[in-house]
Amino acid sequence: MYVKECVKGIERIGGRQGRLGFMRLDMNENPEGLPRELVDEVKAELTPEFLATYPEPERFLGLLAEYLGVERANLCVTNGSDMAIRYIFEVFGRPGSSVLTVSPSFEMYRINCLIFGLTHKPVVYNADFTLDFEKVLGAITDEVSIVSVLNPNNPIGSVYTEEQFDRIARRAKEMGALVIVDEAYHYFYDRTFLKKAFEYDNVLLIRTFSKLFSAAAVRLGFIVGREELVHYIWNVRPTFDTNAVALKLGEKLLEHPELQERLTAIEREGREYLTASLEEHGYEFVSGNGNYVFIRTKTPISQVKARLEEKKILVKTYSQEMLAQYIRISTGSRAVMERFAAAFYEVDR
Repeated sequence: MYVKECVKGIERIGGRQGRLGFMRLDMNENPEGLPRELVDEVKAELTPEFLATYPEPERFLGLLAEYLGVERANLCVTNGSDMAIRYIFEVFGRPGSSVLTVSPSFEMYRINCLIFGLTHKPVVYNADFTLDFEKVLGAITDEVSIVSVLNPNNPIGSVYTEEQFDRIARRAKEMGALVIVDEAYHYFYDRTFLKKAFEYDNVLLIRTFSKLFSAAAVRLGFIVGREELVHYIWNVRPTFDTNAVALKLGEKLLEHPELQERLTAIEREGREYLTASLEEHGYEFVSGNGNYVFIRTKTPISQVKARLEEKKILVKTYSQEMLAQYIRISTGSRAVMERFAAAFYEVDR
């Protein structure tokens, strides 16, 4: 029996199970979720007839086009931004080529390289959490078919300037490469490269509803770009990719544009409280431009993590050398951050 050779040796670690009932600060979700009244609006429309009908994404796409100020033809809805990445690799990943990312970065870029038989080409951060931009630029060579630009980057939270992005896009075009702009965390940062997806004919931008919009459970993402590039994505996408419940929740979120500002303000207040508290308690920490903060613990990481779990609080740890001395926590409202801080100071001693 034939098995695609490049997938045989892939080792996948499934998402952690049994997380309900915990304060979930380990996966950059909103710890408290959406307002109850908005969820109730969605639930009211989930009739038996609705659930028996195949998804119809056009209303969502129309609202999204208006929200972003683009045309419907510039959009493709996907089953989370994970699937957006996979579609882009499938369409634009030249056989035998490389995919350029920074490291550490979102793990699915490396995994998709393995799935599609591409070579992962990472440019590693410095030990002080800085990135040598010239190394990134120099790594865009003619064997690279895709360049990933996470802005802000997950997990570090660093960002690119507009000048830096322009240099990346132009260099990639010279080498015949596509640039993915991954803006999963842009809502926590006051800039976007959305316009670059139209200035350049080798740029696609992806976003997700999982982070600020607190809809990780339903898997909703999208791709934005020039019509020709987006059309290629639609050509490989299944007929019914994104489920109807996800689309309905997306519609409700877009019908309440004031919610973005509200959710952003809540997270910002909580993050500012936490960083001020950590500084007051003499902690070394790194707070970038996403909804997460790295904290260097004073006692062993494994001990802190275990003690927090006893208090029903989940945090993220890493094996990479530059991150191994830190826990990373997702930031949320001030109330959530106060609860975390009180527990953290108690166990890290």
